[in-house]
Amino acid sequence: MKTFSQILMLLVLGVMLVTPLSGLAQKNQPTEKTLIGYVSDNHCGLKHMKNMGDDKSCTLMCVKNGKFVLADRDHKRVYQLDKTGQEKAREFAGQKVKVTGRITGKTIRVTAIEATA
Repeated sequence: MKTFSQILMLLVLGVMLVTPLSGLAQKNQPTEKTLIGYVSDNHCGLKHMKNMGDDKSCTLMCVKNGKFVLADRDHKRVYQLDKTGQEKAREFAGQKVKVTGRITGKTIRVTAIEATA
């Protein structure tokens, strides 16, 4: 009888400890956000080099040996784009865009990219 009550008490304590932790795991997941910036490349980042043509030409030339990024010039931040973002960014090279996705550190898991005015 004593063993049964001890096991029962351990089970109850285990449930009490695990329940709050499962709630924390859900709260710590990044939520989807929208950022506005320019589709650039990881070589140039916030500012393109002089004598490289317009932003689109420079981005497409530099991305041959690099990757697309989102350059948030207003906040002076550069975000890496995940694999999906790399595929979607090409058509917006050099343009001002709105990127929606989950931000983890300096990387965006892209769900959508669209041009802005």
